Amino acid sequence: MDSLPVINHTDPSTLSKADFTSDQDVRWCPGCGDYSILAQVQRTLPELNIPRENYVFVSGIGCSSRFPYYMNTYGMHSIHGRAPAIATGIKAARPDLSVWVITGDGDSLSIGGNHFIHVMRRNVDLQLMLFNNRIYGITKGQYSPTSEQGKITKSTPMGSIDHPINPVAIALAANATFVARTIDVEAKHLQSMIKRAAEHRGTSFIEVYQNCNIFNDGAFAPLSEKASKADHLLYLEHGKPMRFGKNNEKGIAMIGGCQPAVVDVQSHGEENLLVHDEQSEFIALMLSRFVRSEFPTLIGVIHAVERPTYDSMMAEQLKQAQQKGKDTIQALLDRGDSWEVT
Repeated sequence: MDSLPVINHTDPSTLSKADFTSDQDVRWCPGCGDYSILAQVQRTLPELNIPRENYVFVSGIGCSSRFPYYMNTYGMHSIHGRAPAIATGIKAARPDLSVWVITGDGDSLSIGGNHFIHVMRRNVDLQLMLFNNRIYGITKGQYSPTSEQGKITKSTPMGSIDHPINPVAIALAANATFVARTIDVEAKHLQSMIKRAAEHRGTSFIEVYQNCNIFNDGAFAPLSEKASKADHLLYLEHGKPMRFGKNNEKGIAMIGGCQPAVVDVQSHGEENLLVHDEQSEFIALMLSRFVRSEFPTLIGVIHAVERPTYDSMMAEQLKQAQQKGKDTIQALLDRGDSWEVT
């Protein structure tokens, strides 16, 4: 067996996008939104001051999950929906590594739904990027867990009767400590979310709206086309009032103290608009339930709070166990209630 490739030590101050680009041919469909996400990750990593040999990219199964092949780092194209579990093991064994999970809406929210929930609640120190194109692309266009109700596909010729999963709402319900959303065509915004996620200690979740131009083309067109995006897209910024529109003339306000609504800023007054607070769980949960037909789509950091990470708590427990002294497996088995089966 040939020896495994080893990345020699690299000076992070000298790294560039080219250092993170592998020699593999990228095999996504021409025009796929995955190209932009890959490019923004490769552009952003050199800014994080981490040696290249300390990065690991783990994926499940799907179009997006070919990602590790195209990164000139360590990586693993792993099992359908189980990338969070494998990434958790890597981080537990090597807390010094920067571990990234790359997954799609089908991979992470269908077969991998359970793993998605538990990595969020455990707060393992890793980054999870969910490429959401609202379709199964690699298997030629079946509806996915995030497809809208009524979606006509090869597997739902009369329209899907399933209600779609809301990834951000699920992450928040699982007590995720960092939740953000961005879009493949917003390169600078995508880069800023990647950087924020990398700087967060704990599980960082980024939902990336990503166009599948073959099987679900235009799913996010109102958010990406020049003529419509200003009226459909709101950029969240911590500490700033929520405004949007071609002339920033619309905003989000609480009507009657508890009901969010889109208002005209001039008549309502900017001072009465809702101010975004990344640390407010109440605001995050409310924003996660915004429906696109009634509210703009929100991109940016929706929620960010600090909480001890799973790996740091596990390391502390191991330290305490070592301080208690050595014990034998037999002594452990004999401790407490035990039975001898004959």
